[in-house]
Parts: sequence; structure tokens; C-alpha cells
Amino acid sequence: MTGWIQAIALVGALALCYRPLGDHIAHLLTSARHLRAERVLYKVIGVDPEADQRWPVYLRSVLAFSAVSVLFLYGFQRVQNHLLLNLGMDAVPSHTAWNTAISFVTNTNWQSYSGESTMGHLVQMAGLAVQNFVSAAVGIAVMATLIRGFARNRTDRVGNFWVDLVRISLRLLLPLAIVFALVLVANGAVQNFHGFHEVATLAGDPQSVPGGPVASQEVIKELGTNGGGFFNANSAHPFENPNGFSNVLEIFLLLVIPFALPRTFGKMVGDNRQGYAIVAVMGLFWVASAALITFFEFQHSGVASQAAGAGMEGKEQRFGIAASSLFAASTTLTSTGAVNSFHDSYSPFGGGLTVFNMMLGEIAPGGTGSGMYGMLILAVVAVFVAGLMVGRTPEYLGKKLGGREMKFASLYILTTPTIVLVGTGVAMALPGERAGMLNTGAHGFSEVLYAFTSASNNNGSAFGGLTVNTEWYNTALGLAMVFGRFLPMVFVLALAGALARQQPVPATPGTLPTHKPLFVGLLSGVILIVVGLTYFPALALGPIAEGLH
Repeated sequence: MTGWIQAIALVGALALCYRPLGDHIAHLLTSARHLRAERVLYKVIGVDPEADQRWPVYLRSVLAFSAVSVLFLYGFQRVQNHLLLNLGMDAVPSHTAWNTAISFVTNTNWQSYSGESTMGHLVQMAGLAVQNFVSAAVGIAVMATLIRGFARNRTDRVGNFWVDLVRISLRLLLPLAIVFALVLVANGAVQNFHGFHEVATLAGDPQSVPGGPVASQEVIKELGTNGGGFFNANSAHPFENPNGFSNVLEIFLLLVIPFALPRTFGKMVGDNRQGYAIVAVMGLFWVASAALITFFEFQHSGVASQAAGAGMEGKEQRFGIAASSLFAASTTLTSTGAVNSFHDSYSPFGGGLTVFNMMLGEIAPGGTGSGMYGMLILAVVAVFVAGLMVGRTPEYLGKKLGGREMKFASLYILTTPTIVLVGTGVAMALPGERAGMLNTGAHGFSEVLYAFTSASNNNGSAFGGLTVNTEWYNTALGLAMVFGRFLPMVFVLALAGALARQQPVPATPGTLPTHKPLFVGLLSGVILIVVGLTYFPALALGPIAEGLH
């Protein structure tokens, strides 16, 4: 019953925020007015806020900003032992610093280390938390270019990256983060500059209890669908996620912006019905995933689990099965990767669904920005498939989808599966890397498959059981994160530029209506068939084989 109440309350809160938040994001992305603080920042970085960019220039700006961010964060970690608030921590090893820098800049937040024993407070605050803001803003900015591609006509301009980055950070992410950080503190999340305190347990034994600026990082880790925890236990740690209310709040935070972005899309293209169709598809997949994971966890196999009525291994007693399953579905369908339970302990089919959620491209509702542009790419493919079935040139929102546009969409869809499957195959072919698996057989394969799926889709959660803090895994997963983040962005921006140059074509009686239930069903089918079946052989070797066994 409690699980149902939490789910209904969550859906209600998201529905209430859909229109005002989506409209606010659309306004900040289209407004001609610049705030005074924004103008100051533009002068500091030497940017003309009135000059829109062509898509190659926009792409170079994204890549340059990200490259500088990686170098800064890498260097910050390497000199940590000389910084203030380092808590006596040594410099982060080079391969771990490389992996972490890539991870946070790509919005992945994969962590091959324990935060409380590796990073000092200054690196956590001024390094990792800052990237939580700007990496989320980059995703929304790239999404905005694709929407402008549909909305604009006969132009080669898709926006100004620096204006988008500053506005999203200052007008959207920062205000929400301040408000909800205070809410988390009020519920018991830690926010201080303490190091480790020695306390006595109930048994009289000494224990070191860490402090730190946790709430301020926790809120943006969820709001920006980042996922990197201040502590190794992530959102299962009571200092990050103190109680049942904070747990529901954190699920709300990681979903609220991605679920509002379809409204932004509808507003910017001048037809709110288009947004309703997209959010309907997102909602269908989210509800189905949460329901199925919950079902499988309550049916957990094993004598002890069946006697207890569910599988509680790896889950917090504070949250239970339903809240843990809801969190797992939400964090893997977005690109968040935060966890309040450990997916390695889930039932084979429950854990398999968390992998499958990421394999779908994290589009229901997906990461901040990345989920929306991923869904729009799939919408383009769905319209193209419909056009082939009736022998008509496909059109979406008045833009023709020819060979050039479909090449970009196809390359986008093929990129991530290639990285995931090649990376997993190489890891399984190397005896030294196979030795890092805690388990053998199908479950061990699932651990490796989950790691590369998580890294390539910029999710960042870990199945557990796999030793990844090695030079090979840190390098390989770092490359997977880089290619999985920026190669799709290249194709999104190229598609945006191709669409923006077009002259719109008027709708005719033969035009596919993309705001009706028929299109919702078509798009859902394309997602399952085109994307989902790509990974079926790998899933059959891992979670499906384990579940059937």
C-alpha cells in the first residue's frame, strides 16, 4: 500500500510541474532578454550573446568547453593533497582521476572509487558538483538545437551554446538546487565542512563518521540526472537519503526536468499536442518498467527470499521493495545512475530490466536534454518507417526526412550499441579482465555488460561485483563514456542544422498525425524493435539465461 501511495504522489507531483516547468524552460531558451549577471559572464568569456552559431560552431563550442572541463577536473584531483579541505587525502591516482574527470564531464558520474575515502571536500564541491551543473546544462543545450531545427526555417543558425549554457545554469538548475537542498537539509541530509568524527557505537566500539557538504551535491546529482554520490553507498547512505520522504523527493528530482521537456518541445514548435504524445510514450515505458521490476522483486527466487515474501538482499529496510524498485526503474530510465539499493542483488529479471532500461537509450524520460533528443531521433525513425509503409516521403513537423536526415538518425542509433557490445566483447575476451568478475557464468557476464551499458549510455550506476578500479577498466570505460556522450551529439547537431535549413512543407491529408494515439503506439513499437532487439543476444547470454536457469 505504501508503495502505491508513493507512486501516485510522485505521478501527481510530476503532472503538476509539467506545464509550468516546461513553459519556463521554453521561455529561457527563446527569450531575447539577458539578465545582468548573464551579461557579466558573457563579457568575462568574450562572447557576443546576440550572435547565433551554425551547427559546426556550436559543436566546437561544446567540445572545447568539455575538453577544458576534463583537463581542469583531472588536474584538480591530481593536486588534491595541496588543496584546502583535503581531509588528509592523497592525490587521486592518474587512471582514477582520468576516469572520474571524463565521468563527471559526460554526465555519467561512474565512480570506481569510494567518495568519502578518496575525495576531499574542495574537490567534491568545486570540482565534481560544478560539473553536475554544467554537464546537465550541456545536455539541455544540445536538445534545444534539435528543437530549433524543427522550429526554424531556411537558416543555418541553431542557437548560441554559451548563452544556452549560462541561462540553463543560472535560471533553471541553480534556483531549483538551492530550494531543494534546503528541503534535504530539513529532512536530515548532512551539510557541513566536518571531516571524520570518532563516535562510539551501541556496542561501545569506535567508528569514524564522515561529514561534508552532502545535501548541496545530492540535490544537483539528482536534478541534473548525474548520479555520483558523496558516499560510496550513494543514495542508500542515510546522510544522503535520510528517510522515506527524502527518497521520494530524490526520485521526483531526477524525473522532473526530463518529464517537463516534452512540454518545452511542444511550446517551441508551436503545438503542445506534440509534447503530449512524446510524454505519453515516456510515461508508458516508465510505468511498465517500475511495475515489472517491483513484480519480479516481490517474486524473488530462493528459499530465504520466498519465506520472507520478497528479496531484501541489497535493499535498505528504510525503503523496502517498492520504493527501491521505483528508484531503480527511474534511475536507469534516466541517465542518473544514483542508487538506493544494489542492482547486483536484484532477481535476474529485475536486474535485467535495469540493464534493458539503459539499453533503450534512456529515453523514458531520459537524462536532462539527452533523453529528449534521443526520443526525437526515434520519433524521426518512426515517421520514416510509417512513410515507407505507405510509399510517401516522410515529414515530421513540416520537415522532410530525406537521406541526409536519416543517415544522421541511423548513425545516432547505431553508435551506443556498437560501443556497448564491442567493449563487453573485448572485456570478456581478456582473461585478466574476466578475473575482475565476482561471479562466474551468466551473472558474471551481466556484471560486465551492465558496466559498459552504463558507461556508454552515460548512466553511471554499477551492477556491483565487478572490480573496475584498474587501469584497463578505468581507461576502457572512460573511452566508452567519451564516445557515448559526444558522438551522438555530433549527429544530433548535424540533424538540427539540416532541418533548420529546410523550407517547411504544408500538412496534407496524407501527412501522418504525430500527436495522436496511433503515433504513440508506432513510436513505442519502434523503440522496442529497433533499439531493444539490438541487444537481445547479449541479454540472452546474461540476465535471461540466469533467470530461466
